Amino acid sequence: MSGGANSKRNVTICTQLNGNIQTIRELTGNSSDVVIRTFAACNGTPAAIAFISGLTDNAIVNENILRPLMTSDPPPGGDSPPSSPSDFMQTVVGRILTVNSVKSINTIADVLTMLFEGNTIVFLEGVDRALAVNTPKWEHRGVEEPSSQTVIRGPKEGFNENIGTNLALLRRRIKSPNLWKIDRRIGKQTQTDVCVLYLKGTADEDLVTEVLRRLDKIETDSILESGFLEEFIQDQTFTPFPTVINSERPDATTAAILEGKIAILTDGTPFALILPVTFFEFLLASEDYYQRFDISSFLRVLRFGAFTASMLLPSIYIAITTFHQEMLPTTMLISLAAQREGVPFPAFVEAFLMEITFEVLREAGTRMPRAIGPAISIVGALVLGQAAVEAGLVSAAMVIVVSFTAISSFVAPATNIAIASRLLRFVLMIFSATLGFFGIMTFLFMLLIHMAGIRSFGVPYLSPFAPILRNNWKDVFVRVPWRMMTTRPLPFASNNKRRQRQKPDPS
Repeated sequence: MSGGANSKRNVTICTQLNGNIQTIRELTGNSSDVVIRTFAACNGTPAAIAFISGLTDNAIVNENILRPLMTSDPPPGGDSPPSSPSDFMQTVVGRILTVNSVKSINTIADVLTMLFEGNTIVFLEGVDRALAVNTPKWEHRGVEEPSSQTVIRGPKEGFNENIGTNLALLRRRIKSPNLWKIDRRIGKQTQTDVCVLYLKGTADEDLVTEVLRRLDKIETDSILESGFLEEFIQDQTFTPFPTVINSERPDATTAAILEGKIAILTDGTPFALILPVTFFEFLLASEDYYQRFDISSFLRVLRFGAFTASMLLPSIYIAITTFHQEMLPTTMLISLAAQREGVPFPAFVEAFLMEITFEVLREAGTRMPRAIGPAISIVGALVLGQAAVEAGLVSAAMVIVVSFTAISSFVAPATNIAIASRLLRFVLMIFSATLGFFGIMTFLFMLLIHMAGIRSFGVPYLSPFAPILRNNWKDVFVRVPWRMMTTRPLPFASNNKRRQRQKPDPS
């Protein structure tokens, strides 16, 4: 925007109606969707309204703004109009407009901000301020089942792109005045609404202050999705591991807030950010808390095992077939040797080609239309795998290893931690092809040291094992019964540690 336009934005509203209208038209480039309607108010005062077509509820504009302003009866106590335009403005606010929210503004910048939020602006001749009337309405998706975090047992509601709807879904679950909301508007051009939610008296106030400080430091033109905020506020950028959880589920977000964490909602996205987090929380699912504790614990152990397999299985296969054949039983060794007899590539190249092929198929299945995407990815994998084996390019054992690895990577509830395992898998394959099991262990120790140094808003990434917090072990690899989980996990809820009283065993 030019310097002249910027200077006009910073000026105050003048008393001349035509001057205000001309300024709005110039600053919006005479856009056809900026509707400006001039008319005479009920007392004869020249007036005008301005709104954005498509962002405003036309029924409210017609029935609650235009009709009352043009046809209202004179105020009680006489037929004479108010003595001045300012007095008439007070009458408009107090008696004529039948809407739930009216705000007085006095600068052109405020007019533009309110205008593009879907409000209707009311101007009166001779008054150096305007009224912003709450009339927003636009099309948005309804509350549907989450597409990325499905459960068999549990709520089927998911966030949508409307921040007001998402906030209502959380308020409905936490019916407490202690759920505090702090608003921010980020992005010079997009002016995206962002709200920070936390449980007053439970969340750490220093953590809330730090989150707000990081949000206030963001200077960018646009915030189009919560992923923008995640990269701006995360502790460590150069790491494959995420340090902020994104969730599409209101119940999971509610549970995190009740534990003393902070949730960030962003307008225009169905994903809420939850912080701080630890590594182990990315492998916990909402359904773990809706099933019996023994079933949940079994599934959780299975999930951790699958995540480990998704990272290590190809590298272990490469290390064994290349350096450590003596670790295999003789029968299996002979079978593998027979399968690899006609394969022209070493195990590393064989595994690398198969993994790259599967990643391409996965991406293609994601980007293809929903009706044919899954069919192409599944059929493509079967056809290519069978054809590669028959052509002698890869062994049947390698196809099995890559397939089981791919299936294991889908077990992780959080997509971002699954992507991290996919990236680390390729690095582990390089180390195993170079140094065998020694290379795998070397990289794992390096990875463990790296993870020990990661912080998520001051919380150690490997907590509760580094540092050791034994009280939090009740809900990591296994989950104890609910009656034993009497305290909130540390250090998230340092102010209010107890969440329930221990109940006696009904038996």
